[in-house]
Amino acid sequence: MTVKNNIHQAINSDYNISQNYPNPFNPTTNIVYHLSEKGFVDISVYDLLGHKIATLINGYKNEGSYKIKFDGSKLSSGIYYYVFSNNKSRISNKMLLIK
Repeated sequence: MTVKNNIHQAINSDYNISQNYPNPFNPTTNIVYHLSEKGFVDISVYDLLGHKIATLINGYKNEGSYKIKFDGSKLSSGIYYYVFSNNKSRISNKMLLIK
């Protein structure tokens, strides 16, 4: 398993995940990812202390492009990380919630 921290976009032959938009956001933002083959996907959101705030996806997905809307209306302003995991990689991207 590899771990990558990317600001803009992680690209692999099996998947790619883009930086959320808008970023900074209030209160919602979009996360777009693409799978070139079906497989397990987990996308979760964490605070700066590493506490899991939300699980956006946890399961098997078919190949294709997906857009997830994350609603941070119940969260405090601050920096959060969304983490994309599959059977091969783990990628984290930073997002900023400003209220």
